[in-house]
Amino acid sequence: MNDRKPKRQRRRSSNGFVDILNGFLTLLVIGLLVVGGIFLYGASTFYGDGPLQQETTFRVESGSGLSTVSQRLEEQGLISNRYVFQLGGRALERASQLKAGDFKIAAGSSMADILKELSEGNPIRYAVTIPEGWTSWEALQRINADSNLVGEVTTVPPEGSLLPGSYDYMPGDTRQSVVVKMQMAMVDALSKVWSNRQADLPIQSPEQLLVLASIVEKETGIASERPEVAAVFVNRLREKMRLQSDPTIIYGITMGQSTLGRGLRRSEIEAKTPYNTYQIDGLPPTPIANPGIEAMEAVANPDSHDYLYFVAKGATPREGHVFAVTYKEHQANVAQYRRIAAEAAAQAEADAEAARQALEDEQAAETGDAPAAQ
Repeated sequence: MNDRKPKRQRRRSSNGFVDILNGFLTLLVIGLLVVGGIFLYGASTFYGDGPLQQETTFRVESGSGLSTVSQRLEEQGLISNRYVFQLGGRALERASQLKAGDFKIAAGSSMADILKELSEGNPIRYAVTIPEGWTSWEALQRINADSNLVGEVTTVPPEGSLLPGSYDYMPGDTRQSVVVKMQMAMVDALSKVWSNRQADLPIQSPEQLLVLASIVEKETGIASERPEVAAVFVNRLREKMRLQSDPTIIYGITMGQSTLGRGLRRSEIEAKTPYNTYQIDGLPPTPIANPGIEAMEAVANPDSHDYLYFVAKGATPREGHVFAVTYKEHQANVAQYRRIAAEAAAQAEADAEAARQALEDEQAAETGDAPAAQ
């Protein structure tokens, strides 16, 4: 009897171990199934089509982390589960790669698509572009007209204080902040150009360089001509000759707040104003526009030649200018220009008359009043 009892105990002990093992394995399998199910759900949710019904713009604020972005994506209906998006972002090591800006998100984009766009895509670019040679008044009209900016600027910046170019911003930025960017860019550019100027220029300060660069900018829109035109004005300053630049007269009339829209009158050329370089010696008191870097560099390092005069080569500005050393040569060039301009004007009038005649013939035909065929 005593021998049987221990055997039963050993059997029970053995059966208990098996039961525990079986229970553990069962729990393990269940756990794996649960984990696998969660993984499959997460993967299908992360890579499957998203709920967005139409293309939209989503903004990532500067400094926003993955948690904040995922919450806003869910709130705006771009994703269905912020936690799946967060897990996916961390698993793919994109949590620290999110870019600031506005992004176009296509309809039906998956979480994976959105994460890739926010970490690898290019944000929508918002920018104000100011062409070279615009006045500060013109620049301010464009800045104030941009509906993505806030806070109107009412005071026109000093002439020549804005560096032309494209300036990026985020919607909601102030217009004044864009103006400040342009002004800081001009200060930096002018400083660099001034430090690299020729040593013997008849210009005493960066401000004078800016004034002359604005005249060069308004005299020619052809980049390759700027150093040549700049040299003409530098030569004139050295010879104590007046600059005799038409754009300076025009600025004295409009103060940069409109275009003249016509040729200069004799009375305007003879008028003694601070900006009329036919009447004053040296430079006008301020720039007459906002010059670009190339115009400033042209003044800082003009071509080496003896030209003192130039006039338009043809009837359109894109044809450039013809240069002369002596006034006699210049007079011949001016006479040639006047012939070309007269021919162009006559041709334009002939074309206009032909267009008028064609319209009259068409209308007469429509009313049955066309002349009988010969």
